[in-house]
Amino acid sequence: MSALAVVGAVAQPVLVVGGSPLLVGVMRQVRAKLEGRAGAGILQPWRDLRKLVRKEPISPRGTSEVFRYAPVVLLSTTLVVAVVAPFVTVESGLDPVADLFAVVALLALGTVALALAGLDTGTAFGGMGASREMTIIALVEPTLLVAILALSVRVGSTNLAAIVSSTLHDPGRVISPVSLLAAVALVVVIIAETGRLPVDNPATHLELTMVHEAMVLEYAGPDLAVVELASMMRLTVFLGLLANLFAPWGIATAGAPAALAVGVAAFAAKVVLLGVLLAVGEVFLAKLRLFRVPELLAGSFLLSLLAVAASFFLA
Repeated sequence: MSALAVVGAVAQPVLVVGGSPLLVGVMRQVRAKLEGRAGAGILQPWRDLRKLVRKEPISPRGTSEVFRYAPVVLLSTTLVVAVVAPFVTVESGLDPVADLFAVVALLALGTVALALAGLDTGTAFGGMGASREMTIIALVEPTLLVAILALSVRVGSTNLAAIVSSTLHDPGRVISPVSLLAAVALVVVIIAETGRLPVDNPATHLELTMVHEAMVLEYAGPDLAVVELASMMRLTVFLGLLANLFAPWGIATAGAPAALAVGVAAFAAKVVLLGVLLAVGEVFLAKLRLFRVPELLAGSFLLSLLAVAASFFLA
């Protein structure tokens, strides 16, 4: 393991954990300004987490270890992806785990753990949210896998660091039909995976519309803080993957302090920019009816299949 990989393995999770609440705060502030509200400030997510941590932990009667360990699984799987993915540095601290299939499996494991926790409560809302989440993940995870697989065909490797390095050496690939199709499919995946409009509304508690909120209604105190922090981290991780798979410029390729500083700044700037664009889009979008969501996700899967086909025919 090189020094660059070690530095990346330390800096990336710190940046993701510390910056994810700030990213969500910026997105909420952007939405507030566009909607004519003052907003609570970009530090409000950190204040909310601090308030939750200070509360007494409470578990519903009748729940098992599945409910209690689901937040830890969700946070730990996201943290592992933050360590191994090429966000700040082009080299991974755990190169075998930086494989496309391993990363997708880790992200899916966190989602499944939260869905099982929703079922474990035995409530109608928890079961409803888990059922909806499984419907979404059944279409989202294959799309995520196939979209990034389309990029790996030209590289000959499913290693994320190798894909990023290949794009750095050949910037023209960014505007190829393969990249454009895969990028659009991945944007839809991010919206669905992170529970954003038009698939889900992160600000609602209406029982007829909520998906993510329905699964976490029974959590309180520190457990809810872990779930919320993990959800913010997942948003940062997905936006980071989108940024560096299609626009990896600025990522550190050497262990010099200046290169690492540029890598951190570039990652933060790209993720914040994507977050702002996502927040702006949400202001002008309405939530889709639940039965229309599979149509959107099926369309994104078709785009990812077209990207794979194009990667072979246009290679």
